[in-house]
Amino acid sequence: MKCPVKIIAVAACTMLAIAGCRYDDAVEQDSSNTADVVDVNTDDNATGQDIASDKDIAEIKDDEGVPVTGVPFDQIYKRCTDVNFEPVYFGFDASALPSAEMAKIETVAAHLMQKTDRVVIVEGHCDDRGSNEYNLSLGQLRAIAIRDYLVQLGIAADRIQEKSYGEEKPADPAQNDAAWAKNRRGEFAIFQK
Repeated sequence: MKCPVKIIAVAACTMLAIAGCRYDDAVEQDSSNTADVVDVNTDDNATGQDIASDKDIAEIKDDEGVPVTGVPFDQIYKRCTDVNFEPVYFGFDASALPSAEMAKIETVAAHLMQKTDRVVIVEGHCDDRGSNEYNLSLGQLRAIAIRDYLVQLGIAADRIQEKSYGEEKPADPAQNDAAWAKNRRGEFAIFQK
């Protein structure tokens, strides 16, 4: 009776080892997903996360020096300071684009059409009402709504990334309706390739 138990134990260990290898492969494959964006703030890395080193950046470029998709633009490109676009404001607890705000996105699209060597990170923000998790999710939905409209306007999807800050970067820290309205926004960070 001990022999079948040993066989089952060996078989279980083997299956776990194989599953572990498959998990590692899946993680490596998933990390190249172009829809994922790492939430790293390169200006003031308050979360303590490491940003990509020069060696890491070299490893994530192809043979012609073109970055592999899925790498955050703010880790591999220089931020443009010659342009500043107006924020896109959203309604309370909403991620649908208000028609009155679409012209702001069209201005960004026109700039990107003219400057084909530039890319954008669309940053989604929320007011501080609601949980952190909810606000991060809502900020992401707002950034995606703006990204989708930019794509609809003719900007290639691989030139756009989105990032949610949730409630972490308020435009106005006051606790009133006027401040909350300013904080429910999408912003544009333009980078030069």
